[in-house]
Amino acid sequence: MPTALVAPSIADIRAAKARIAPHAAVTPLLRSPALDAVAGGTVLLKAEVLQHTGSFKLRGALNRLLQLSDDERTRGVVAYSSGNHAQAVAYSATLLGMRSVIVMPKDAPALKIERTRAFGAEVVLYDRYSEDRVAIGGAIAAERGSIVVPPFEDPHIVAGQGTLALEALEQAQALGHTPDAFLVCCGGGGLTAGCALAAEAISSGTVVHPCEPAEFDDTARSLELGHRVANEPGKRSICDAIVTDIPGEFTFGINQPRVGKGLRVTDDEVLAAIAFAVRELKLVVEPGGAAALAALLSGKLETRDRTTLVVTTGGNIDPAILARAIGA
Repeated sequence: MPTALVAPSIADIRAAKARIAPHAAVTPLLRSPALDAVAGGTVLLKAEVLQHTGSFKLRGALNRLLQLSDDERTRGVVAYSSGNHAQAVAYSATLLGMRSVIVMPKDAPALKIERTRAFGAEVVLYDRYSEDRVAIGGAIAAERGSIVVPPFEDPHIVAGQGTLALEALEQAQALGHTPDAFLVCCGGGGLTAGCALAAEAISSGTVVHPCEPAEFDDTARSLELGHRVANEPGKRSICDAIVTDIPGEFTFGINQPRVGKGLRVTDDEVLAAIAFAVRELKLVVEPGGAAALAALLSGKLETRDRTTLVVTTGGNIDPAILARAIGA
């Protein structure tokens, strides 16, 4: 019988922050008059696109790998990801002198596949619409004796992702702000869970809102129904980084009692957010990393006379998508 996963505490998140500090960047919390004007209130933007490897995923991957035993490190790690967790695990493994195998969808952005290989990983490609990445990763791990590093169903991963919120909320408090709402890009729910746990502990008046593609709104619908539900097969979205089949069982258990309503954004709204980020913020944001910004800009939540914290979670964008967004 597998041991039940236990949600990390704020002490675990603080320990993760200290653990990854030598290797992870403290990303800036930005203000923009253009954002404030759109929102009609105060907007604090956590620019996690400036994190090493280009996304928040480094936080969870580092926290997990740094806690492996010497024996486990010699056996290497296996992960499955559309790209950002892939790069984070590959980078972290190489940093710590470990081997890594990453299972990636063959239609992942070429840039993400190339960078995962460049960070030192062996990449195994699969068809996300007809093959099971968990089964493929598990088989490789069993054959090689490696450790599986899941993208979100792991307390150490969630604690690592929670360092983003801990950092952002402390930065906001240093500026004299307590956010009313915190908009977070959501796929499997690991970042949302870490942020919800951190907010509950140090900023209880801040409501975390998961933001998803309209065609992959499994977390929003699951929250509304009170139990996990899957997305309809065959749907497509440009937000590859946060396209998942169903919320994680572990992460949804954390999120359900702690987060506010889920916010849905269309691909067109995401493209508009990417363009806004380039034009007004001078930031390059990938589609999955722009979902929270898109929710803010498209008015999915009341922000007038309120303080809203928004995170741009990743900047590893396909050049063709960037060109499409900015009309190049």
